[in-house]
Amino acid sequence: MEQREPAFESNLPKKGPIGSFFAPVAGFGVTMRNFFRAPKTEQYPKEKVPTEPRYHGRHQLNRHPDGLEKCIGCELCAWACPADAIYVEGDSNTPEAQFSPGERYGRVYQINYLRCIFCGLCIEACPTRALTMTNDYELAGPTREGLIYEKQDLLAPLGEGMLAAPHPMALGTTDKEYYRGDVIGVDEDQIEWVRENRPNDPSLPEVNRA
Repeated sequence: MEQREPAFESNLPKKGPIGSFFAPVAGFGVTMRNFFRAPKTEQYPKEKVPTEPRYHGRHQLNRHPDGLEKCIGCELCAWACPADAIYVEGDSNTPEAQFSPGERYGRVYQINYLRCIFCGLCIEACPTRALTMTNDYELAGPTREGLIYEKQDLLAPLGEGMLAAPHPMALGTTDKEYYRGDVIGVDEDQIEWVRENRPNDPSLPEVNRA
């Protein structure tokens, strides 16, 4: 009867008697090499190691340089989310309440961090770079309700010289100038509008200095 060749022939060198004897304990070599090294345990939360620059942490809703919101309420981030963690309701801007450049803004914006998997697909879907991810990873809380972040929790803080929305767009501009980055700060007409409609607004220069 013809003897068949084995279907698989290992290319690894065969162990001798000594190698076969120590084979069961060979894996402990890694353990022994590291046994006498200094531990590298991170003492969190006493010592917080900085994250990588592109770490996917808590989301942030960004602003234009004059303080208007970048979110236009298009809901593309909610459609892109594979975990159904984002809820957005858009609304129309009006001359009395201009929250973002153009016609629409995000009136309601929620992210449920009980569902979010931090994949970043919402960031890729955002057409105005309104939504980005920060390096903040401390999101634990005592209640489930506290892990549903509202718009006020996600909005970026006002930078130096910014005016809190709502207020008109920069004089003589459209939403296109905002998206191209041509608007680099507030103008006097915007300050006068806020001064007239919200004289005690903390973002006004005179109120901020007081």
